[in-house]
Amino acid sequence: MPGPVAVSPVEGRADLREFVRLPYRLHRGTPWVPPLESAVYRMLDTARNPLFQHATARHFLARRGGEVVGRVSAIENRAHNEFHADKTGFFGFFECLDDREAAGALLGAAGDWLRGRGLASALGPASPSANDEFGILSKGFDRPPGLLMPWSPPYYGALLEAAGFHKARDLYAWEVDRGGVQSIEKVGRIVERIRSREELTIRDLDIRHLDRELPKILSIYNQAWEKNWCFVPMTEAEIRFMAEDFVQIADPRFTYIAEAKGKPVALMLTMPNVNPMLSAAGGRLFPFGWLRALLAKRRVTNLRVVGMGIIREYQRRGIESVFYWETIHRGMDLGYQTCEMSWVLEDNALMNRSIEAMGAKVVKEYRVYEKALLPA
Repeated sequence: MPGPVAVSPVEGRADLREFVRLPYRLHRGTPWVPPLESAVYRMLDTARNPLFQHATARHFLARRGGEVVGRVSAIENRAHNEFHADKTGFFGFFECLDDREAAGALLGAAGDWLRGRGLASALGPASPSANDEFGILSKGFDRPPGLLMPWSPPYYGALLEAAGFHKARDLYAWEVDRGGVQSIEKVGRIVERIRSREELTIRDLDIRHLDRELPKILSIYNQAWEKNWCFVPMTEAEIRFMAEDFVQIADPRFTYIAEAKGKPVALMLTMPNVNPMLSAAGGRLFPFGWLRALLAKRRVTNLRVVGMGIIREYQRRGIESVFYWETIHRGMDLGYQTCEMSWVLEDNALMNRSIEAMGAKVVKEYRVYEKALLPA
């Protein structure tokens, strides 16, 4: 493409539309799943997304010859830095043609903005946080992503590395199918012993009375993930913001809490993988996207475990195995063909062993990158 690269901050509605629409053009004909445009605008809206009560973002576009060829966001998450007592900045929403000059200019602009706010490193992609799309795909490019998981072309890693970024962590996406489960029925006997030993009961979340459930969800989440890499305690406003999306597609049979002797100790959130419906809609429900999505509903045959957490005093007691076993078997009974469990940190040995014991295999890997921001 002729002409020099020009990087500029997003200013005004026209720039924001270019920012939002780029991946729809860039990834046409790939396994990428187009999110609803309205959901992307909602995510970026600083007045609506409560993340921005403790975070600030600056968005950038790269152009060649007047055409947008890349985008990126620079994000300062003050809650992260207060919790971890560090000076980490984030970058996210990274999309670019296979153009090292453009990618380098974009990432350089994001780094300059973060450095100007006193931050010492850039980590990501986090779009816009680790609770949203996190990392870029590094293995499994031929497979469509699970619900709310990113897809990126193979050259993205090379673009980031050419700009001076290096691996921070890898994230695993595990998948189990009906055949894998049926070959390990012995695990079921172990699960039953754990249920009995812990006096464990599992109850479905009452989505009709979500106001009563959200405080329990928030409490379990903030206790369970407290020691996880990149964890930031969620606020009540943030959990409500996420719940507004989840209740649109949640199946109460796959969202539940485990109670030990009546005490809520663990949370499991599994969603039908409605990506075939999103792909059919093409990013817009109107005028006919909703109809195309409805017709594609029969292709929703997979599940994705979005989140699973156990409060600290009940960790390493086998409850994760009970949860996975329960989810997989409920899914099989209802006719689902596979279940993806993602993402799991590469160094979370306990979780990875538990999932592998269910007959699952790693089918996709994602990489989170980082770079030190040296003083100008």
